[in-house]
Amino acid sequence: MAGLAAAPVAGNAAGGTRRSWIDGLGFVLWAGGAAFCVYFSMYAFRKPFTAVSYADVGDWHFAVDFKITLIIAQVAGYAMSKFIGVKFIAEIGAARRSAAIIALIGLAWLALVLFAVVPTPLKPLALFLNGLPLGLIWGLVFSYLEGRRSSDMLGAMLCASFIVSSGVTKSAGVWLINDFFITEYWMPAMTGLLFMPLLGLSLWALSRLPPPDAEDIAERTARVPMNAGERRAVLRAYGPGIAALVLSYVVFTIIRDFRDNFAAEIWQELGFGGVSSVFSASEAPIGLITLLVLGGLVVVRDNRRALAFINAIILFGAGLILAATAAFQMGILSPLAWMLLSGLGLYLAYTPFNAMLFDRLIAATGTVGTAGFLIYVADAAGYLGSVVLLLVRNFLSLGIAWLEFYILLSCSGAVLAMLLVGASGRWFAVRLRNAEQAP
Repeated sequence: MAGLAAAPVAGNAAGGTRRSWIDGLGFVLWAGGAAFCVYFSMYAFRKPFTAVSYADVGDWHFAVDFKITLIIAQVAGYAMSKFIGVKFIAEIGAARRSAAIIALIGLAWLALVLFAVVPTPLKPLALFLNGLPLGLIWGLVFSYLEGRRSSDMLGAMLCASFIVSSGVTKSAGVWLINDFFITEYWMPAMTGLLFMPLLGLSLWALSRLPPPDAEDIAERTARVPMNAGERRAVLRAYGPGIAALVLSYVVFTIIRDFRDNFAAEIWQELGFGGVSSVFSASEAPIGLITLLVLGGLVVVRDNRRALAFINAIILFGAGLILAATAAFQMGILSPLAWMLLSGLGLYLAYTPFNAMLFDRLIAATGTVGTAGFLIYVADAAGYLGSVVLLLVRNFLSLGIAWLEFYILLSCSGAVLAMLLVGASGRWFAVRLRNAEQAP
């Protein structure tokens, strides 16, 4: 916010003057591609285990379904790391990012090895330990990209990674089981090994990026670590609008996580059980379209206008979920077309919260700080909501099929989120207009 001290302009970390390609297409491809590949690789350590149903577990004698327990355990670790990340991501310096990413993903892989070797009752603990470090990776990667004139395009490329990577890494896991006879418990660790070379190369490329220059800072404000007092000041100044955004993000996270974690069960009920390619085939077009739509925000230089466009995209995405689901239930859309269109709507609504929405909000309000702080406030609440939803699904909705539950969740959630996003957009429009008119 305007009251926070301005930060000095960062110099070129590599020394010397910035080469001409830095602000052009070459920089976007280098930075966006590197960030995409780092986060894409991270998903190989997080999601492949969900491609297995774990239906025949002989030594599991607890009330909660084994797979649901595994997912709750991992998401609980992931959610806990988001609460840690509110402070950690806001305060970590640029020099420590790469080492932190390597250490965190290494710990996550060791937890997957533990998942393969410990007795069944302890496997949920292994996945909790797997989720705990992985939840910090997003903020570390996005810290390289925020606060630049090209941040919208870079953020869209980064966001496309988690849309595409979940399906691709799950397909890779099923491929290992079907073609190489890897057991369902060793498959997650072996899938992570497949992506380690890509992770190392892309992290090296990401670490070579220069910091934002003076023009970036003039347009998007300086991005510097934030202490506890500065974080509280932002929440006090913009609390009502941020609260509505966070609640809407909780809704979208719940829908997205359920769709992602139980895709195998939903596809089976739609008649595509055992088809490994369906995971990636359904998500790749969604990732491409989302990238093009959100990346196009880079041409909108005015930050307040960009916020209005982002709100419109979120509302359109929620509306598409409702329209596609209604068409599917009336028999107008095939199962594959419905999953594509409803998934597109979901990711158009969900994705902006992970990058460009809070990046533009920081810039529009004139805050000297980091968008990663607000992203982690929203993420912490979102994944906590996801854990609660899984518990409700297991204990209170046992009679509802996966597909039916997903349809109910999508439609009710889309309506609620539209109301919250609309209220937040109106609040920020008035707040920013009044601030501009004030002497």
